[in-house]
Amino acid sequence: MVPIPGNFWTKLRSGHAGARVRPNQALQPTSTSSLRFSCAATELNVLGGRTLDEHRMIRRTISQRELTGQLLALGVERGGVLLVHTAFSKVAPVEGGPHGLIAAIRDTLGPTGTLVMPSMTDDDEHPFDPTRTPCVGMGVIADTFWKLPGVVRSDSPHAFAASGPRAAEITAPHPISVPHGHESPVGRIYELGGQVLLLGVGHDANTTIHLAEAMAGVRYRRRKHLTIIREGRPARYAYDEIDHCCENFNLMDQWLEKVQRQRRGTVGYAEARLIGSRDIVEIAVGRIRENETVFLHPHGVDIQCDEARTSIPDSPVMCSHGGRQQCNPGSR
Repeated sequence: MVPIPGNFWTKLRSGHAGARVRPNQALQPTSTSSLRFSCAATELNVLGGRTLDEHRMIRRTISQRELTGQLLALGVERGGVLLVHTAFSKVAPVEGGPHGLIAAIRDTLGPTGTLVMPSMTDDDEHPFDPTRTPCVGMGVIADTFWKLPGVVRSDSPHAFAASGPRAAEITAPHPISVPHGHESPVGRIYELGGQVLLLGVGHDANTTIHLAEAMAGVRYRRRKHLTIIREGRPARYAYDEIDHCCENFNLMDQWLEKVQRQRRGTVGYAEARLIGSRDIVEIAVGRIRENETVFLHPHGVDIQCDEARTSIPDSPVMCSHGGRQQCNPGSR
């Protein structure tokens, strides 16, 4: 039996695949936990009957120096801004464990570079505290990073963490109701011409595509809620967020590679993808303008995509008798 590693829930949210929820499955559609745990690549590895620890024992440990060389060969820019989404179990074993991987990325960027990672809360029912709230759902690397000395974490349930000269700028206050819009950390990385590194994960983990959806003006939304402090007391905050299962974000592989905008390689033992944030947005916005629902599954495949589709004004929705009808926006 393969045990579940402690970081099994890595990035079980918008931006990770493998967690499709079919229409007959239970779902809590009003919780942003369903966002953060909707589309994630799990870090459970079925390794020929071996446990994850046993598998690692037969692998050579990759040194931090080797990791830095792999990152530079991939094209990570020294002195640049780099947003990293990672599944550490795919990278390991590496010298120094999670801290060693973070150190290698920082060494690659150099003292004038800025490293950014997602740092969202996993808990919608309690107020977010940037000094205490964990982000286990983002994986062990992200949950280690925000705790390190010199790392700045934004004060938002949709937090990102950053270290380097641009950290304060990137993590400045951002809207709760638009988690990945132009005024969010991913929007600021876009404006700074940053890069996105997908390390052991695919584009279903790529939050920058949500930025593209916002910039393209998609009309689909899903109802969410968070808990905030209002007048000194916890209060429920409801909002509508651009969200769905995110599995079709993986279409970006073929679109980016067709125009040679994505580089692939290996970092540690993981497949790595490196893309410019502006390239992601340009390609994704172009596809969305051709077909607004290009990233959504057809009706009946996934309940999150179904909810997103039926939120579009005048979109066909499934009736209780199984047929379809036009949705009246005023009746929602």
